[in-house]
Amino acid sequence: MTRSRIGRLLVLGILTVLAAEAQQRPTQELVQYVRDARKAGLKDEEIQQIALKAGWQTAEIASAIQSIAAANSAVAAPKTEEKTVAAAGDHPTAPNTGATAAPAKGDPGTPTTKPSGVDRGAPDDYVIGEGDVLHIQVWKEPDASVPSAVVRPDGKISMPMLKEVQVSGMTPIQVEKMVTNQLGKFISAPDVTVVVAAINSKKIYLLGGVKKEGPIAYTYRMTIMQALSEAGGLTDYAKRKKIYVLHYENGREYRFPFNYDAAVKGEGMELNKVLMPGDTVVVPK
Repeated sequence: MTRSRIGRLLVLGILTVLAAEAQQRPTQELVQYVRDARKAGLKDEEIQQIALKAGWQTAEIASAIQSIAAANSAVAAPKTEEKTVAAAGDHPTAPNTGATAAPAKGDPGTPTTKPSGVDRGAPDDYVIGEGDVLHIQVWKEPDASVPSAVVRPDGKISMPMLKEVQVSGMTPIQVEKMVTNQLGKFISAPDVTVVVAAINSKKIYLLGGVKKEGPIAYTYRMTIMQALSEAGGLTDYAKRKKIYVLHYENGREYRFPFNYDAAVKGEGMELNKVLMPGDTVVVPK
């Protein structure tokens, strides 16, 4: 076999491998579709099913999902926690032994600083309402804390020392500041954390061609697509292009149309409105 023939065969083999790899690589259109569908609140399983119906292959769909996940992981790389070193004299040691002194009597192993990154159970702008359940912790003051308090119809809860506290219509941070100020009359520099343990006051409703009809707790700024996802997705008989939202404001009813198929394709995303508590998403079937 001549060298020129061997060279041509090698080139042909390389091109064959590259062509196979190209078939497995997701197109830019597919990658953009997956991004848009995720922004719209669809889960990967739903994205894959819809993309298959649109004509994309299983391998390239999986590759697109993996590439976006890898890119997101690279952007949101976890930060390494810094270890704090105790200052000399904070933990005295016995002379010439290197042994750490025991914790102060009556306070064995109790941390001296409040943990960071408090999860209040709801967005910072969440407005507390009747029926919500609050957990109020006063740092290192268990007698002043409340493990579970249901907001009554009058918008109040009961607390030790303070008795009746009005919380309805306020955010968790606002309640923290108010309780801190009031407890300051009895406790030196109180450190208060308010957690919304259960959200019962705010709901949206889904009717018609969804897999789980009924109310859904409004725990975050939920869009129409996210609400449909929370309801388990659409049924096979849902009229996907004729969905609409009923919104009531100042005694008037407003109706907003929504085309599910267009939103999945990344079109008409301006119609994917953020819902408000009390809204109803109707899916004709």
